[in-house]
Amino acid sequence: MSFAEHAIIWQVYPLGAVGAPIRPETQPPLEHRLPALEKWLDYVVELGCNALLLGPVFESASHGYDTLDFYRIDPRLGDDGDIDSLLVAAQQRGIGVLFDGVFNHVYYSSKYAELTSGNAFEGHESLAELDHHNPAVVDLVVDVMNFWLDRGIAGWRLDAVYATSPEFWAQVIPQVKARHPQAWIMGEMIHGDYAEFLKASGIDSVTQYELWKAVWSSLKEGNFFELEWTLGRHNDFLNSFVPQTFIGNHDVTRIASQVGQERAILAAAILFTVGGTPSIYYGDEQGFDGIKEEKEAGDDAVRPPLPPEFSPLGKWIENQYKVLISLRRQHPWLHRAKTEILHIENQKLHYRVAGDGQWLEVQLDSANPAVHISDESGAELFSFSAS
Repeated sequence: MSFAEHAIIWQVYPLGAVGAPIRPETQPPLEHRLPALEKWLDYVVELGCNALLLGPVFESASHGYDTLDFYRIDPRLGDDGDIDSLLVAAQQRGIGVLFDGVFNHVYYSSKYAELTSGNAFEGHESLAELDHHNPAVVDLVVDVMNFWLDRGIAGWRLDAVYATSPEFWAQVIPQVKARHPQAWIMGEMIHGDYAEFLKASGIDSVTQYELWKAVWSSLKEGNFFELEWTLGRHNDFLNSFVPQTFIGNHDVTRIASQVGQERAILAAAILFTVGGTPSIYYGDEQGFDGIKEEKEAGDDAVRPPLPPEFSPLGKWIENQYKVLISLRRQHPWLHRAKTEILHIENQKLHYRVAGDGQWLEVQLDSANPAVHISDESGAELFSFSAS
């Protein structure tokens, strides 16, 4: 059984979540901040999730995506003892931990400088791309991935995999899978041919950015026809692989800021009823807001510290999430379910999801935000109305 088959992921950006300084002016001292994240594991279970996707945890120069050392935990987060404690605590609760592998680029003056191509990643002068034609880079990535899998993680998110050739991963993945056949490895694909990349690279899944965009855009613009088209594409993907689905992550404007808290419930209903391996970005289930801006520190608003405890103001949203996650758990066939549109208007959508001889029906109204989910017997499984 695949890890992803029953996975519902809670994604966290650790440096932000624990309140670490993102742009330290000097070498940061060791601070044991990871135990604060460990305290949220019981909440993860109560929510109904069983996987924790951590953003970068390796030593880096600033935001985590400018790696200095793949084998060392960032001192702003803690040390080996802290990460081992977190992994053990997660395993005791049945939570699989996924690490963010930034293997496309490193900090320009890191110890890996001699393994870089000299090219700056997407115009960022501080980020030097690794030379993926160098066999030493293949060896490094294989060793790093296996090193942390040996330590107890369940898999990897491969950052910016769209910028790395699938031929490079075709050299890496078999060596990792030979040692860790159950490891789940998914890549960040913002654009490109999803299915072809998976076929050529050997990775297990990719981020479904097409669906993410269609969900918020359809709700915001009152145009479910965009979602209809994208769900057709999504069905095609499911013929060959199961995408990693989401309505929020560390790189995008919060769903509540895009469409409002009520329509964000509709977005969550779509997330948990269509095929995929769904993830929740920490705080979305509480109605967090935050706008991503294209400027220095433009990500900070969507990567906030976790509070000592969540405000009661978000409890009603959390309760809706819990019901939707429970529904997903009770219908595990939804992992590969296909979607059929039964009725569509600009602001109304009625679809059926089916798999393994079972089906559910979902009715959405974005004008007067409402969603109703029923099973094949007509029994109502979930109902939400803003009015």
